[in-house]
Amino acid sequence: MSLLEADLKYIWHPAQQMKDAEVFPPVVIDHGKGCYLYDIDGKEYIDIISSWWCNLLGHCNDEINAAIKDQLDKLEHVIFANFSHRPAIELCQELLPLLPEGLKHFNFTDNGSSSVECALKMAFQYQYQSGHPERQRFMCLSESYHGETIGALSVGSMDLYARIYKPMMMNNIHFDGLDCYRCPYGRTRETCDCECFVGAEKAFAAYGKETAALIVEPILQGAAGMRIYPPEYLRRLRRLCDDYGVLLIDDEVAAGFGRTGKMFAIEHAGVSPDILCTSKGLTGGYLPMSLTITTEAIYQAFYDDFKTHKAFVHSHTYAGNPLACRAALAVLHIIKRDDILKKAAEKSIYLHEKLDAALGSHSHVGEIRHIGLINAIELVEDKKSKRAFDPEKRIGWHIFRKAMDLGLVLRPIGDVIYFNPPLTIDEPTMDEAVRRCRDAVHAVLGND
Repeated sequence: MSLLEADLKYIWHPAQQMKDAEVFPPVVIDHGKGCYLYDIDGKEYIDIISSWWCNLLGHCNDEINAAIKDQLDKLEHVIFANFSHRPAIELCQELLPLLPEGLKHFNFTDNGSSSVECALKMAFQYQYQSGHPERQRFMCLSESYHGETIGALSVGSMDLYARIYKPMMMNNIHFDGLDCYRCPYGRTRETCDCECFVGAEKAFAAYGKETAALIVEPILQGAAGMRIYPPEYLRRLRRLCDDYGVLLIDDEVAAGFGRTGKMFAIEHAGVSPDILCTSKGLTGGYLPMSLTITTEAIYQAFYDDFKTHKAFVHSHTYAGNPLACRAALAVLHIIKRDDILKKAAEKSIYLHEKLDAALGSHSHVGEIRHIGLINAIELVEDKKSKRAFDPEKRIGWHIFRKAMDLGLVLRPIGDVIYFNPPLTIDEPTMDEAVRRCRDAVHAVLGND
């Protein structure tokens, strides 16, 4: 039995209809280096989506590899209740000055969804122990995505992921908000005055007094199709939360660690959250780890004698894993030493100009929006009216298939194809990725 045959016999892959494998089987990867992956037959692929946005500094980075290997000979794991270790302590010390103001206490979890679950429970218990047991609900934006576990799914607004599970989910408050490409008020990105913020104002007026926290993807709604929205919207959300006593949870799982050009995306708005969740780029995409980081005020609401039962009784077996912490420390060291964010900002201009020149005038490309090195290409049936393709046509999926034939990992979000490469990508690789993307789009939609 070949490796591919064994895969198809035993493995249930995430986020796909497995019957599609009959015509588009999985690619068995043998090794990776930098922005490139290589399958068992030696074929090269440019990983332009950073393997679901987590591979921050390239595959098999020599320094991160060395850090993990060194740690492996010292301590692979230890229970994190009543125990600690140097890598976790040093990680907090190194990360603290890079965080939005006021964040200082670190709760270690396993992945992005776990970090969000931790934040929701923390916010709920904080409100209860601060004299507000009536605050039992959460708010979120339309088309938001915060993970796949039940709590995280409950504060998401994408039916693609959540529809069938609604009987299991919490009764949260979802308000209309952000679609700057198809603005219902007829505004453009240049003329926007956040008219759509009225949805948030109405939701807070109706439900603010029963809400524990609002959770938001700052500046960039990833799974919604890399939607980018103005910093002013986020500033207004911060003020609303303050006015109503609602905590603001900042989901930086996807957007953190330089993806939007800032260390954390909320920095674009110049405000701080009450709780910040981060993962993905935290370990450079090497090992599953996440952090839920909060303020002194929230931490103190749990700090009391044992008999008061105010402790945060929330745990994960692999919380604070030393190997993951060493990987994260190596990531931070490289980012600071090599001035990665500044260099990525220069590359972001180059990449967008190349993509715009290659595809910006195509009759089925409605918009190429970008922030940092992220570029999202919105494919439409009619450019003037912004009419979307019939989802049954699966245009994005067909372009994905063609791009894979050409050696480019271009996994779509519906009919939005996007670039979200490692921050260390070089110009020749960007040039080649743009060429392969253009050829894939032309193969499916023509070159007009």
